[in-house]
Amino acid sequence: MTAHHHEHDHGHHHHDFPEGFFEQPPRLGRGLEGHGAVDDFNTGRPPGPIFVNRKGEGGFAGIQTFAKLPICLTPEDLVAGEMDVAICGVPWDATATGRSGTNHGPLAIRACDYKGGYGRAHFSLDTHVDALEVLRVCDYGDAPIKVGNTWNTFEGIRKFVGTIVDSGAIPIILGGDHATTWPSATAVADHYGYGKVGIVHFDAHADTGPDTPGSLASHGTPMRKLIESGAVPGRNFVQVGLRGYWPDQEILDWMDEREMRTHFMAEINRYGFATVLERAVDEALDQADHLYISLDIDVADPAYAPGTGTPEPGGLTSTDVLTAVRRLCAEVGVVGMDVVEVSPPYDDRGEITALLANRAVREALTGIAMRRKGITEPDYLHPHALGPGHSRALRDRETDQPAQ
Repeated sequence: MTAHHHEHDHGHHHHDFPEGFFEQPPRLGRGLEGHGAVDDFNTGRPPGPIFVNRKGEGGFAGIQTFAKLPICLTPEDLVAGEMDVAICGVPWDATATGRSGTNHGPLAIRACDYKGGYGRAHFSLDTHVDALEVLRVCDYGDAPIKVGNTWNTFEGIRKFVGTIVDSGAIPIILGGDHATTWPSATAVADHYGYGKVGIVHFDAHADTGPDTPGSLASHGTPMRKLIESGAVPGRNFVQVGLRGYWPDQEILDWMDEREMRTHFMAEINRYGFATVLERAVDEALDQADHLYISLDIDVADPAYAPGTGTPEPGGLTSTDVLTAVRRLCAEVGVVGMDVVEVSPPYDDRGEITALLANRAVREALTGIAMRRKGITEPDYLHPHALGPGHSRALRDRETDQPAQ
């Protein structure tokens, strides 16, 4: 039966489906009670971050926290450690419609890295800012997952991320499929207020699809869920990188009606990424009081990110992605970020997709640190990173010129 026939028959054979089959709850729950971030392994000790690696260990040694960061396992740890940023994982892929495996994304993003963390330099050669000297950052572990239970899992994610936001730290979430942005961004909106958070959404796909019949959500619906729940209004969305063969005109019309601002790859190819990024930054600055970044790794061309659930040729480069994340964090400022859709089973042996996701987080940390230091001018690069400006031969020739 074709999709068209199925939809047509639905109106005449609604008795084939249970009551409410095509209806979805408008929003997730409220409050943080039962958040799942504390268990009996972590009671009876003084709160605070725990260093589980020796100082100066490299990325391939010791215990694989993100960037060898200390861990926090309870909200009390976050508060006691006065954490600025908490990195956590959401190992969930049961709402993916393409390739599976994104539940292994958080592990791969942590483990692919050769660099160390505290005790080793995190010195950005582009900006000359060391994020780990400026910020207090930890690995908060992973959100609780209830295998096969979307509703309870998403409620758990919302509460888990909510404990980070409530502590005063910025959550950076490692996915997991993109459906998890619904609970993650909802947690941020719960804290800052519905309608006060905007999202810059990097993706090959709009993720504004209507509900999949019989399913709570899919990774093609999270932005629609956020809009329909009221957590993030359509006018507070800036999307970058859309391409391919979906969505159709009906969904595009729905997006226009909600005043979403979308930058397709066609625009980027015509005018250049730098121009479109400037437009996106300007829109992010005027859209809401607080900014959340949602980075679907498939916004990058599969040449740079093959390990993803729904690859779409013709996308951004690694440099485009990393530059955009750093600039938004420095120039606009963020209250949350997720990096989703890394599927390690489809990554190559060089782990280039996981590595790009890892570096996107590191660039976000650099941008957050830049803003903390007051470095917020557009497209800032340290003068030393830009070089002398001309060749040695030309410099020597100018030196040999007689004085005028």
